[in-house]
Amino acid sequence: MVTLAEVAQHAGVSASTVSYVLSGKRSISTTTRQRVERSIRELGYHPNAGARALASSRSNIIALMIPLRTDLYVPVMMEIAIAVATTARAHGYDVLLLTGEEGPDAVRRVTGSGLADGMIVMDVGLEDERLPLLRGTDRPSVLIGLPAETGALTCVDLDWTATGALCVEHLAGLGHRDIAVIGEAPAVYERHTGFAERTLDGLRSRAREAGVRVLHRPCEGGYDALAVTLARIADERPGTTGLVVQNESAVEPLLALLRQQGRAVPEDVSVVAVCPDQVAVQASVRLTSVAIPAQEMGRHAVEHLVAKLDGRDGDEIVLIAPELTVRASSGPAPAAS
Repeated sequence: MVTLAEVAQHAGVSASTVSYVLSGKRSISTTTRQRVERSIRELGYHPNAGARALASSRSNIIALMIPLRTDLYVPVMMEIAIAVATTARAHGYDVLLLTGEEGPDAVRRVTGSGLADGMIVMDVGLEDERLPLLRGTDRPSVLIGLPAETGALTCVDLDWTATGALCVEHLAGLGHRDIAVIGEAPAVYERHTGFAERTLDGLRSRAREAGVRVLHRPCEGGYDALAVTLARIADERPGTTGLVVQNESAVEPLLALLRQQGRAVPEDVSVVAVCPDQVAVQASVRLTSVAIPAQEMGRHAVEHLVAKLDGRDGDEIVLIAPELTVRASSGPAPAAS
C-alpha cells in the first residue's frame, strides 16, 4: 500500500504539503497542488479512512435511510438509492444504507455515533416521527419526500400534488367525468405517506375545479385484490370511464382483468399511471403516464447535502415538475349509451 510519505517523495514536497493538499486546510500553489495530485494518481494512493476522519472530523460517509417495506415498489426505491450512491461517490463520499424500519432510533444511532457526516431520509410521512430529531441535530440532512411542515428542513421530491392534478386534467380534457383512482396498499395511507396523500390532494382538488367525480380505492396490487377493487368500483360508480393507477404492482393485473371483462383500452376505459417509464412502456398496453424521476431525486438530494456539509446551502424545498407522456392507454371518453 502506498504511503503519504512515498507520495511526498515522488512529488518532491514535504509530507505536510501532501496532507494540506488532501485536506484543503491551507492554501497551496496551483503548481504544487497539481504536482501532488499527479503523484497521487500515478502511485494509486488512497488516504486511510480512519486517519482522514480523525484529522478532519469527517467520515466522508452519507447515511441513506431507506426502509424497504413490502407495501412499496422496491425497484423505484433502489433506483433512487443507486443514484444517491453514484452521485455521492462522485463527490468523494461513500453511502451507508439503513434499510430497517427503525424510525427515530436510526437517526439517534447515526447522530450519536458519528457514523456519517449527514443523512438522506426516504419514505417520509406527513407527520414523520423522525423530523424533531433531524431538526435538533447539527448533522445536516435532506429528505426525499415532503412532510406537512417543512420548516428548518431541506426536501427534494416530485411535485405529487401537481402530478395528481395533471392526471385529472388529461382525462377531463378527453371528456371523462367519472374517474376512479386505484391507489397504493392501504398501509401506505394509514402511515400518511407524503407522496400518496399529496397525489390524492392534487387529484381531488383539480377534479372539483373541473366538475369531475373521483373515487379512490387503495389496493394491495395482486390479481385477486384487483378483481375485488374493480368490482367495488363497478358497483359504486358504474359510469367510470377513466382510471388513474398509482400502484406499479397493480398495472398488469388491471389490464388483464379489463381484457377478461371485454373492456377495451382506451375505447371503453382510459388508463393513466403514475409509474416509472419502464413500467409504462413494457405494459401489455403502452400506458399514458407520469414518470417518477428517481435518478433526478437521488442526485438532487446528494448535491444539496454536500452543499450543506460545505456550508454552501441553507434549507430549501425542491419540487420537480411532473411530466405526462401520452401513449396508447388514454383516449376520448366513450359516448353515453
